[in-house]
Amino acid sequence: MIKTAYYQDLTKMNTFGMKVKARCFIEYDSVADLVDIEFEELARPVLHIGGGSNLLFTDDFKGTVLHSKINFIEIISEGPDRVLVSVGAGVVFDDFCDWAAKEGLWGVENLSYIPGEVGASAVQNIGAYGVEVKDVIKTVYCYDTVDEEFVNFDVEDLEYGYRDSAFKDPEIKGRYIVTHVVFALSRTPQPKLDYGHLKEAVEATGAELTPLLIRKVIIKIRKEKLPEPSVMGSAGSFFKNPVITADHFACIEAAAKAELGADYKVPHYDLPDGTVKVPAAWMIEQCGWKGKRSGNAAVYDKQPLVIVNYTGEAFPEEIISLERRIIASIKAKFDIIFHPEVEHI
Repeated sequence: MIKTAYYQDLTKMNTFGMKVKARCFIEYDSVADLVDIEFEELARPVLHIGGGSNLLFTDDFKGTVLHSKINFIEIISEGPDRVLVSVGAGVVFDDFCDWAAKEGLWGVENLSYIPGEVGASAVQNIGAYGVEVKDVIKTVYCYDTVDEEFVNFDVEDLEYGYRDSAFKDPEIKGRYIVTHVVFALSRTPQPKLDYGHLKEAVEATGAELTPLLIRKVIIKIRKEKLPEPSVMGSAGSFFKNPVITADHFACIEAAAKAELGADYKVPHYDLPDGTVKVPAAWMIEQCGWKGKRSGNAAVYDKQPLVIVNYTGEAFPEEIISLERRIIASIKAKFDIIFHPEVEHI
């Protein structure tokens, strides 16, 4: 079924809680519905959203917003180890993580409690605690709105990178609508606990190592660090963690030791290609932004990587102003240009 509304309020459809409207809003609940939508006749521009968890609407949307309600989880192939699971694009991603953990299937437990929906996860290449969704995707099924046909892409075709995929290429952005995703999960234990203090937190429980245990620990950690969107609007991690050269990192570490003491160690992750990923949250905190409020917007006091709609009444301009001031201060102190992870619409 296709539902169409005009001048639709999007406040509850974006986790930042921006009070904006869409000129046209279309929601559909089956793959077959896509064939009946006249894409050429839609008010432009056209935007397909999931849970609205990685978006910052900067104004009312003057075109058409589409949203999928395709909702199913189905095992399509099962061997002694590998299990292929087909999941509808409209499924809440954390509901899928919960289902997999309860089924004893390994692969997505580290991605628990990330807001958003399955279709958007494949576009964004969501990641957390040393795992990216590309690690478990086998095939992404889509509707091509230009050639008006159904197509599919193997994971190797999608040029996945850090919070990036071929779907974000300006040449094709918006052309393909994800209908469902096939994930390759495992019945063989494959815990990934090397990120941060995850291993210590899991071992401290003293419980049997299962996907469900890891999921519970990660949810606890995330709840302690991140605000509930229903309580305080945000889009989660606002900036990408910068990747810099080893020489650049050495300069940052030397400056930090001079400022904070010779024994101080800058948090970082050495990457296989010799570059270094430095947590954006650490840099933001070093610039004094943690917990700082600017009008109705603020930097979250428990996790400086998160910008929040502090009062629930923030205008887009207030979020953008705070974002720009943070970027400027990071450039001045560390000679690094921050790039937002959040998509500005």
